[in-house]
Formats: sequence, structure tokens, C-alpha cells
Amino acid sequence: MPPELTVWQRIEATLRRRRRTSGFWFGLAIAVIWPIVLWGTRLGWRGGENLPKSGGALLVGNHVSFSDPIFDIAFGTAHGRMPRFMAKAELWDVPVVKWVLGGGGHIPVYRASKRAGESFQGAIDALERGEIVAVYPEGTYTEDPEGWPMKPKSGVARIALRSGAPVIPVANWGTQDFLPADGKPKMFPRKRIGISVGPPVDLSEFAGKPLTKTTLDAATTKIMDAVLVLLEDLRGEKAPDRPPYDPAAAKKAAPGIAAPADAPAAPGTPVGEREAG
Repeated sequence: MPPELTVWQRIEATLRRRRRTSGFWFGLAIAVIWPIVLWGTRLGWRGGENLPKSGGALLVGNHVSFSDPIFDIAFGTAHGRMPRFMAKAELWDVPVVKWVLGGGGHIPVYRASKRAGESFQGAIDALERGEIVAVYPEGTYTEDPEGWPMKPKSGVARIALRSGAPVIPVANWGTQDFLPADGKPKMFPRKRIGISVGPPVDLSEFAGKPLTKTTLDAATTKIMDAVLVLLEDLRGEKAPDRPPYDPAAAKKAAPGIAAPADAPAAPGTPVGEREAG
């Protein structure tokens, strides 16, 4: 879309186009949510040229708010691509929500289930159809006290290496101010939302290797390192020199102390290696 168009004009044009291709309920959800979101935020987008114009690609980002998918959809569609998110399968049992997700072509994730492998295959099938599949490897919004990415799950590397699709890193920042963990949107004053997309991550060193835990962990680390570089730039500061925050380890280290509540897996959450069987 021409760069001289405002964000509002891009979104409006995108809405008209996507209503024809993504189903009534998904189009309606976008039409209702986006004007509210854009009215209460100021969007700052970088790296749109790194989003492939065609063909399958895995969009991998950090997760700081449950509103991340809304803004990542806005970014993708304004640049000509509609991301398909991986979302927990239970959402397909919720009235209206299931129609929105189904109409948008999103991918159910069967966590801790014998059907978990279907989630991987669903993502790979979508990539082979030329779709953009969005994944948040942390599994939920970060519990890191400083807002940096948590320890990721390696399912994202399994999908990337099995599919061979390009992996596009994306950093989200500011969405946690618009929709904090308490679930109450804060639109005043208008929040600055930053999204930065980088070039494909080079995973050629892992090509042809067995998908062992060592290989998957190394590939996942490389992917998240690319996301971290983008996030540092958005935040204007360096990440602390320490391992990623591990919520499971934190709970074990502090028995009897209430840890941050486990949020349900948000759209974009991959199944873990154990769950895939």
C-alpha cells in the first residue's frame, strides 16, 4: 500500500479487502475492535519490508500483552498479509469466539493431548499453503519482572525446521501499557505501540540435522535472539545479561509463595516438545 496513506486509511482499506476473504465473523470482530484500538493508541511500525509479500512464513514474536495479536494482525494486514495464529483448542468451544477463529483460518493447539501433533501439522500445512503463521514461543505474556522475553518453548523451532519456511522475527512493545495483565484497557493518555519486524533468521546450520532436543533448543535460542535484538532497539536499552526468566523454575524456587497467575495460552502459542509426543 502506498506509504503516504495514514494508518487509518491503510486499516480501512485492509478491512474492506479482508471482509471478503476471512469470513463474516472475523471481519466483524476486526471492524469492531480496530477502531477502538487505533483511537486509543499511537502506532509506530518498523520493518514492513521484511514481511514476505507472498509465500509461507513463520512470524515469531515476544509476548507482553494479550492485545499483541490485535496489533500484529493490524501490522500484517496493513502490509498485505493476514497472520494465522496458533490458539488453544478450547477456544473453539466458545460461542462467537469459535466463529471468529474459524473464519480467520487460525490453528487450534491441542495442549498436553495425544492430538498435540496435529497442531504442528496444522501450522506446517498452513505454511505450505503460503500462509503467514504467527507464534509466541513464550506460551503466554511474559512474567519477567522487567518485561523481557521468558524462556521459550522449542515447538517453534520444530515447525520452522520441519517446514523450511522463513522465520521472521517480530518485537512488540507498549501493548502492555494499553492492555495490562489486569485485563483493563488503558486508553488515556494514548499509548505508544511499537512493532518491529526483522529480516529472516538464518537457520541453515540446522538443515538436515535430526530434530533432537539439542538442535531444537539451539534453533529456538537463535530465533529468540533475533527477536531480542529488535526489542532492545524498540525499548532503547540492552537486555540484562542473564538467562531468560523461567516461570517454572521460579515456582520451584519459592514453594508456598504465590507466583504470577498462569494465563491461558494466547493466540500464537506453540505446543511444547513434550506435548507433541
